[in-house]
Amino acid sequence: MAPEWRCIDPHVHCRDWREAYKATIKEVVELARGQGVVAILDMPNTDPPITGLELAERRLETAKREGVEGGYYLYLAATPDERQLEEAVDAAKKLRRVVGFKMYTAPMKGLEALGIESQRLVYRRLSELGYRGVIAVHCEKVSLFREGLWDPSRPWTWNLCRPPEAESESVKDQISLAMETGFSGTLYLVHISNPASLDHVKEARERGLRVVCGVTPHHLMLSVEDMAGPGGVALKVNPPLREKRLVDGLLERVKNGEVDFLETDHAPHASWEKYGPPYLSGIRSLESYSKCVRWLLENSVSEKILREMTYGNAKRVFPMIEE
Repeated sequence: MAPEWRCIDPHVHCRDWREAYKATIKEVVELARGQGVVAILDMPNTDPPITGLELAERRLETAKREGVEGGYYLYLAATPDERQLEEAVDAAKKLRRVVGFKMYTAPMKGLEALGIESQRLVYRRLSELGYRGVIAVHCEKVSLFREGLWDPSRPWTWNLCRPPEAESESVKDQISLAMETGFSGTLYLVHISNPASLDHVKEARERGLRVVCGVTPHHLMLSVEDMAGPGGVALKVNPPLREKRLVDGLLERVKNGEVDFLETDHAPHASWEKYGPPYLSGIRSLESYSKCVRWLLENSVSEKILREMTYGNAKRVFPMIEE
């Protein structure tokens, strides 16, 4: 049963184009509507990725051709390429359905800004261009990865390969860089999985930075222990599922109103890509959206907080959204 109120999901991955076999924009939009979600915000790590005006227009035309217009919005990539950033800012000015930019601090189809200097360049150039919109950031510090610990036959090792501190340290970096470069937009830290990350968010807000964050159904309702069961490799996500103690801590922070969005990070893949090489990260978490809302209510998250997490905060951060 869908929530009694309208919802917005600020973080999904539609596919189409060269990955249409995984899911189409139309399929994801229809799934969202069945869950009570009236608007979705699509990430740019498509194939090919959405980096500028031409590809953004092509993406919106694809949606229109599939019969989708209302309720569909998209991000453009933000990479450590100054010309690409200039083109992205230009596209954001021209296209109402572009809601912001997405920066990846971990490997992602060549879009990534892996080191501090690359990330600093992104914030600095956006500040110089006068950009005051949203930059959503996937926070994982690659220098803290321990790649050798990943073993697909023991899928829970993904949490060891990409440990909780890789996220929290990257969150700390993004906050520091945004403040250092005078970034005057909104910093959106996506799919928080480690409560320690929220300590940095709280401190940044106290220092005056405009920063918001989200959490997914899978990081709230599942833990790394679930990956020990049959088919556990299918639960491989970035950042990884965490230990139960961290999951419980994350729920407490949600109860306290410290998280702005319930976001699904819906990332459909074919089964062969999940259960065998390349063991892609991402799950179809939009399918659990309404279940998660009910579960949160049952676990003492107030309806007021949930309405803000699922609708009110998104309307304020993304004022261009129309349903």
